[in-house]
Amino acid sequence: MNINKLPKISLHDHLDGGLRPQTIIELAEEIGLELPAKNAKELEQWFLESCNSGSLVEYLKTFDITTAVMQTKHGIERVAREFVEDLHADGVVYGEIRWAPEQHLNQGLSLDEVVDAVQDGIEQGIAAVEAAGGFIRTGQLVTAMRQNDRALEIAELAVRHRDNGVVGFDIAGPEAGFPASNHKAAFDYLAEQMFPTTVHAGEADGIDSIRDAILSGRALRLGHGVRIYQDLLMREEDGRDFVQLGETAEWVHFRQIALELCPCSNMQTGAVADLGEEYVDHPVAILFDLGFRVTISPDNRLMSGTSVTRELELLVENFEFDLDDLEQLQLNAVEASFQSLDAREELMEIIQDGFAKARAS
Repeated sequence: MNINKLPKISLHDHLDGGLRPQTIIELAEEIGLELPAKNAKELEQWFLESCNSGSLVEYLKTFDITTAVMQTKHGIERVAREFVEDLHADGVVYGEIRWAPEQHLNQGLSLDEVVDAVQDGIEQGIAAVEAAGGFIRTGQLVTAMRQNDRALEIAELAVRHRDNGVVGFDIAGPEAGFPASNHKAAFDYLAEQMFPTTVHAGEADGIDSIRDAILSGRALRLGHGVRIYQDLLMREEDGRDFVQLGETAEWVHFRQIALELCPCSNMQTGAVADLGEEYVDHPVAILFDLGFRVTISPDNRLMSGTSVTRELELLVENFEFDLDDLEQLQLNAVEASFQSLDAREELMEIIQDGFAKARAS
């Protein structure tokens, strides 16, 4: 099974977590930034080692380097262009690219200018892919940092650029202690504008975080959401296994609120540490088998040394997912994407055609 050639969807993919190591080196040299390694291979290894701490807080510190080289129009455009090219090389036909504009203002760019720079880079990447005979579509997810007090301002920015590539709003950053309810005004505004939201929840915090993302954040999708397993009651009766859904899990399941699962990242940050430390301990297969709307994304390709293809390969190797399962994951992602009905139907056809060809080969 050549998973790289299968058409895929990526919904949870951070722009500042997917830089090429060589690009970081070149952009750092332009601005005089000292790096912890001198060549691309060593720098890639430094990111991997730094992120395998089991702590989301420590994991997030590596972004100080990537955001540092994304403070100029030139740097932002290059990163966005290469990001799209790398998505295409991974077989992604639709990717939502999330990033936080407030983290890219250190060299004097305005919020609107950084959004424009990202979109310019994205369009350059799409043009390069199409010029080579390929196909890819994208959408920006403009993200607010939950530990700051700019969510309403960022929400207004996202809506302002809804006709300039921005398809949704996200909130990220340290989860515990910074609930979505802190930013109620922003989420109220987004609801009034009928603008879709995804909320990081259930990664570094538990069920209360997920519940708050739904109630206060009005989340249509859960960024990670992996700790929904903490609201499942497993029991055995007459030699058979049963699963009882708690109130929040039942709501997520019944409403088919998508889980943006990123298994490699979840293992790095300790998001599922109470289940075990091995990949096979991740609850992705259980959640998929129970009928949750599971989607699979890389989160941060640089920090986790991963891609959508690798994430799917690990599902095949560890949980025996077959071609039908992988296709269903992509169709789940299409259904959950912040795209119009026509665009989703087009993507579904691309996915189904691609998997049909794979079965016939």
